[in-house]
Amino acid sequence: MKTKPLTPEEKRIIEGKATEPPFTGKYNNFFPKSGLFVCRKCARPLFSAQTKFEAGCGWPSFDQSIEGAIKRVLDTDGRRTEIICENCGAHLGHVFEGEDLTDKNTRHCVNSLSIQYLKKSK
Repeated sequence: MKTKPLTPEEKRIIEGKATEPPFTGKYNNFFPKSGLFVCRKCARPLFSAQTKFEAGCGWPSFDQSIEGAIKRVLDTDGRRTEIICENCGAHLGHVFEGEDLTDKNTRHCVNSLSIQYLKKSK
């Protein structure tokens, strides 16, 4: 899949490590039964649609990433754990554990602008 150039707002989020406002992203209330969510910058598969869940936080949430697709790094605030695309380093959001929202007890909180939905699996 070939990616198109990032918009200024996508650059602000993905390259500038910003956060889109809660409850505004196009994937916040989007729950497909199948497919993949891929990195908006490089199109690497990041999350299966089946791992998306309603967390009520205002951003798309996934309880599991595709193995090897995401890297965890300490956020510049020193408190949270940032998640970035392992392939291109795009800022995706943050990961939280211990909230008891799913059986996996993990919430990947992702900016809608950092991902793209693909109806068919690669």
